[in-house]
This record gives sequence, structure tokens and C-alpha cells, in this order.
Amino acid sequence: MSAGEIAGLIAAGALVLLVVLLAVPLLKLGRTLDETTLTIRQVREQSQPILSQASTTVTHVNANLERVDDITGNAANVSSNVAALTSVFAATLGSPLIKAAAFSYGVRSAVSKKREGQALAASQRDQKAERRARRSARRAG
Repeated sequence: MSAGEIAGLIAAGALVLLVVLLAVPLLKLGRTLDETTLTIRQVREQSQPILSQASTTVTHVNANLERVDDITGNAANVSSNVAALTSVFAATLGSPLIKAAAFSYGVRSAVSKKREGQALAASQRDQKAERRARRSARRAG
């Protein structure tokens, strides 16, 4: 064996050693990729029912939101109808009721003033009669 053959054998041995040393991490990396692939497959299989349920839930929520929109629209209609009814009531009955209230207040005020006036007149008559009685008592006496 010549020096070139020995050098070739050493180079071949080093190359085999290098391949073996590189093969170990590559095998480990291959196993890691297999586990990652398996995990991704399991996640996908488990996420499909969740996504299906989420889709169903969103569909139900949309249906309920449509109902809420209908209810809100009906409530707005009712409130506008009540506002219109209130304005009609105020226009038709409000003014006459205010006039009737003012008239009844005026009548009550006039009646109370008439009673006060009658009481004052009666008081003045009594005082006048008293003075006349005193005068006639002085003249007689």
C-alpha cells in the first residue's frame, strides 16, 4: 500500500465518519418533522368540529340579531306613534282643557272674592248698627 492509498482510506474513513455524524441529527430532524406533521394533523382534525360549531353559532347569532333589529324597529314605530298621538291629544284636547281650567279658576276666584266682599259688607253693617246704637244711647241718656 502506498501513501496515496492510505491517504485515500483515511479520507474515505473520515467521509464515512462525517456521514454517520451528519446522519444522526438528520434522523432526529426527520423524527421531529414526523411528530410535527402528526400534531398538525391532530390539530386540524380537532379544529374542524370547533370551526363547524363556530359557524353554526354565528348563523344563530345572525338570526337573533335580525330578530332584535325587527324588535328595535317595532319599538321605534311604537314610540313615534305615541309621540304622534300625544301631539294630536295636545292639539285637540289640550287647548280646551287649559281654557276650562282657567275658567274654573276664575269662577273660584270670583266666588271667593264675593264671599269676602259679603263678609266685609256684613261686618261694616254691624259696625254701623253699633255706632247708631251708641249714638241713640247717648241721646237718650
